[in-house]
Amino acid sequence: MSMLRGGLIQMSLKGSTEQSPDEIRQAMIDAHLPYIEEAGRQGVQILCFQEVFTQPYFCPSQDAKWYAAAEEIPNGPTTQLMCELAKKHKMVIVVPIYEQEITGVYYNTAAVIDADGTYLGKYRKTHIPQVAGFWEKFFFKPGVSDWPVFDTQYCKLGVYICYDRHFPEGWRALALNGAEYIVNPSATVAGLSEHLWKLEQPASAVANGCYIGAINRVGWEMPWNIGEFYGQSYFVNPRGVIEKEASRDQDELIVHDMDMSMVREVRNTWQFFRDRRPSTYTRLTDGN
Repeated sequence: MSMLRGGLIQMSLKGSTEQSPDEIRQAMIDAHLPYIEEAGRQGVQILCFQEVFTQPYFCPSQDAKWYAAAEEIPNGPTTQLMCELAKKHKMVIVVPIYEQEITGVYYNTAAVIDADGTYLGKYRKTHIPQVAGFWEKFFFKPGVSDWPVFDTQYCKLGVYICYDRHFPEGWRALALNGAEYIVNPSATVAGLSEHLWKLEQPASAVANGCYIGAINRVGWEMPWNIGEFYGQSYFVNPRGVIEKEASRDQDELIVHDMDMSMVREVRNTWQFFRDRRPSTYTRLTDGN
């Protein structure tokens, strides 16, 4: 298909971090449902939410309370609900949530559901930061997903999650595995990262000849107050041009039509994949 209609939802936290994870999950899902319905009305074909979309970004804490936010994939309630909504709207949905594999083993994960409601699989965040305000290793085991690309009804889709975006190797692996459109659900605050927000994904789109949908949450989350989640979710094309962008501080669904013929055109023009020299790259994988 030539044109692909994508949707991205960015949102502030609903409720209070003093509530239980179950209460917050319900509040966040209730807040997303009208946007999902609107995406369906607008004919969105691939919809993605922000990182761990049912919860606050709880990693400024090291509070075991948040382990209760994890749920199974695909048998947990959020994934099952999204399977129903995907089928209803004939829409692929990328569902970034906190995953429990077994008690004590938790991942930062995105489930991918096809437009007929079929669960296709999941991507687990590969790169896990452990710096002040982002104590993610307390909550997440690093994923080893082998760079899955999901052959959805509408396109070949890849997923990269938040901190992953700083590592060019994963973008390239997804593209080499066939991804034409890659979504990057995130939770990133103003400061050092904001300057990079509109550099890294456009550069990765150019390097790999693909579309990227970058999603960030909005607002402030107390009591941690590590900074403002600055929204500005956007679609960027294979030439590195940001084609549509959301606001900095509003809950928002943005919808955009992507001309997927540009993927083939750009890859054939630049021929980056042809001119790679993997035999010279052993320094990248020698373990140091």
